[in-house]
Amino acid sequence: MIRNTSPGFQQVLCFALVTACISLHSQAQSRVLLAVSKVDHNLVIVDPATLKVTGRVPVGPDPHEIAVSADGGTAYVSNPGYGSFHEINVINLGTRQALPNIDTKPLLGPHGLSFINQKLYFTAQGSKAVGRYDVQTAALDWSMGTGQNTTHMIYVSPDEHRIITTNVESGTISIFDNVLLQPAMPPTGVMPAAAKPRMDWLQTLIAVGKGDEGFDVSPNAQELWTVKPDGGIAIIDLKGKKLADNVESGVLGLHRLLFTPDGTKVLIVSVRTGDLLVYDAKTRREIKRFYIGHGASMLMDAEGQRAFISCTPDNYIAVFDLRTLKVTNHLDIGGRPDGLAFSLKH
Repeated sequence: MIRNTSPGFQQVLCFALVTACISLHSQAQSRVLLAVSKVDHNLVIVDPATLKVTGRVPVGPDPHEIAVSADGGTAYVSNPGYGSFHEINVINLGTRQALPNIDTKPLLGPHGLSFINQKLYFTAQGSKAVGRYDVQTAALDWSMGTGQNTTHMIYVSPDEHRIITTNVESGTISIFDNVLLQPAMPPTGVMPAAAKPRMDWLQTLIAVGKGDEGFDVSPNAQELWTVKPDGGIAIIDLKGKKLADNVESGVLGLHRLLFTPDGTKVLIVSVRTGDLLVYDAKTRREIKRFYIGHGASMLMDAEGQRAFISCTPDNYIAVFDLRTLKVTNHLDIGGRPDGLAFSLKH
């Protein structure tokens, strides 16, 4: 064994080791874009830098939305089946193989998904409810009814103390808050010694108009915007839990929307006209409107300063530059692309 203990050699060696560690960390943190093809019944894996498809994994008969585990190793794909199916696909992204499905029965029609703190939350649009699956115990461990028709999309706060859904056919927003409740005084007027405060969920229903589906919560969690097929944009004050404004876009078929990562703009797509609307989040006024394709699912890419928009009826995903407000590319992943998500590369 030859040893070189000179200061110069040690500095070079140290630099090489640091560079290698940085390189390995960068590779470990690199991402892949995930999308579902509803016609091909595939979860499609895409390199977001080259926009090239690098893999496909078969999924269920009606794939819609995607959620990804915190470590990026597992993807979940919902299959609502118009409110009648009861399985969520599970995919190992390292091996790119399907794992046993999650059976959501008795909750039917899983659609919207959110993965928070080792829990997979989902809407059950056929059962008017929200459910939760604990991935560590491999069991459904909680559910809560909305009492509303077609509970569809879902938002879960990072601390899991607030859950929000859209209820499409009822035309409402459900806001569930996990709060501490004091025991109610019984008719006898004497509080039992065993009665103690407990945590429970309280639902606030806000009417916004029939057909509300896509929605997003602002980055500062102060506002919620949702859209309706008649062209209306409902804006909710989340602190006061009340409707703050109704904006008329004049564009029919509004379907999904997302805030830009910096919270200054809102992108809204129409699945009927193919228009993309860009709104100023502060003034609530339209900045720009142009044809992009009949948009459905959307995904923001803060790292790349762009948005991916699944134009399902047009069979492509549009790539939209958030700096220039222009379409820069189209991605073909298969027939009727829909749900989108990012995952760490494995």
